[in-house]
Amino acid sequence: MVAACSRADEGAPPNVLLIVADDLGYSDLGCYGGEIETPNLDALAAGGIRLTQFYTTARCCPSRASLLTGQYPHRVGLGHMTQDIGRPGYRGRIDPAAKTVADRFSGAGYRCFLSGKWHLGTDDPTRHGFERFYGTLVSAKTFWDPDHYLSIPADSERSPPAGLPQVETNDARSFYGTDALTERAQQFLAAARTTAERPWFLYLAYNAPHFPLQARREDISRYAGRYHVGWDVIRRERLARMKRLGIVPDDTDLSSRSHYWNYGQTRSGTNPPWDDLDPDRRQDLARRMAIYAAMVHRLDWGVGQVIGNLRQAGELDNTLVIFLSDNGACAEWDPHGFDIKSSNQNILHRGEELDRMGTAGTFHSLGSGWANACNTPFRLYKHFCHQGGVLTPCIVHWPAGLRASQGSLVHAPAHLIDIVPTLLDAAGIDVSRRSESEFPLAGASFVSELNREPAVPRTIFLEHEGNRGVRRGRWKLVALRDEPWELYDLMTDPIESKDLAKTNTEIVRSLSAAWDDWARTNQVTPLPDDYHVDYLKAQ
Repeated sequence: MVAACSRADEGAPPNVLLIVADDLGYSDLGCYGGEIETPNLDALAAGGIRLTQFYTTARCCPSRASLLTGQYPHRVGLGHMTQDIGRPGYRGRIDPAAKTVADRFSGAGYRCFLSGKWHLGTDDPTRHGFERFYGTLVSAKTFWDPDHYLSIPADSERSPPAGLPQVETNDARSFYGTDALTERAQQFLAAARTTAERPWFLYLAYNAPHFPLQARREDISRYAGRYHVGWDVIRRERLARMKRLGIVPDDTDLSSRSHYWNYGQTRSGTNPPWDDLDPDRRQDLARRMAIYAAMVHRLDWGVGQVIGNLRQAGELDNTLVIFLSDNGACAEWDPHGFDIKSSNQNILHRGEELDRMGTAGTFHSLGSGWANACNTPFRLYKHFCHQGGVLTPCIVHWPAGLRASQGSLVHAPAHLIDIVPTLLDAAGIDVSRRSESEFPLAGASFVSELNREPAVPRTIFLEHEGNRGVRRGRWKLVALRDEPWELYDLMTDPIESKDLAKTNTEIVRSLSAAWDDWARTNQVTPLPDDYHVDYLKAQ
């Protein structure tokens, strides 16, 4: 498939840079319609390809399991998070028999590095194919504390990368997690170049813009006045830009404001109109979104630093760069967001308190109203299998290996399980031979589709916390936990607004039977009665 246009035939397989954002919404980037300034990712998109129907698993741990193994997450023990709930698909850690893409790349002579978030339930990424690791083993609890980040091997004694001093002030010189991951990634590139004859694989897994919402003051200031117009205006503006960019069809409607479910399911409702909120609440929420935007902006800056590093080294043309998010934006848990920790606790900030938001010692979330805007034009968010929870941006850039026109859009569906076979295909690594105990790859390379060859018909399956879905062609069957199946024709209704289940019973029967078969085969069912988390009641 890709051999005709890759450097593998010339004896120089591509380097691979896999960049992942954490809880980034579908429409946050400028090149996907957002108002956040993301010039570096926009440039990658302009020189590469954007996928508009790229599916994840709706949550961070499962998505990382699929991303790195090429398997559906339950198949490798990470159907939920890192709690072991005593079922094969839900052991809370990656199955020891599961090969990661780093295992495969290192076996083929690549040097493999990870800067960022691991979150696969084990305590040492270097046992899974990576030569060196810097970052967090779980979700970030703070972006300001260098002790929250560790190195394996411990050659730096958990110190921040060179040039980032350990100071606690919130100024441009202070330690900041996103910057630390960016700089350590560049140090790993320098290490890789000491063996120039060997290609490298760098997994750059940012924590941003996952809560806690924390950002540099200068970046927050850039967006401090942008979001007082509210989420209703932002959603309309984003959809208009998305149509101009071709991300969505011109006749796409804006979904209704999404439903939300509060922590512990103590309260539920629908995101309110922005203008119905009192002025103090609007000030607080506008500041939260400004901090979120600042985090995305800084992530984009970091991507620019790494891409500039590759360009300066003459490596950019034959480096396969893929950028994506692990799921849709995070609504936890209601329109107001939370403070201090993930819970029902919310603090309404006023006056001078607004200026302290996002600094060291603070802890905020975005809330469901803004998350709904980040996932424009779709319904729902992270945790759910409706489009807002599972569709994310996906940018592919590889000048030496892609024939498609720069700036192209690919509308064929793809999934995280396709990333490993795509990377291996691009590198010319044959995975047809495997041991009897080795899991076969569940996905398929999409290199040919990127090069404008016809898409291969396929079915994509989804499940998280009892929320479930299946996509086949134009049809998507989807359901909330304990609720009946809904059926949508995504060709005419991409926002899942017109449920056709009652009038297309044969399609429902066929797709639900396919989901049942997939679920049995991949250790998804029987679904757990208790996920061992406070926000989901045991059944």
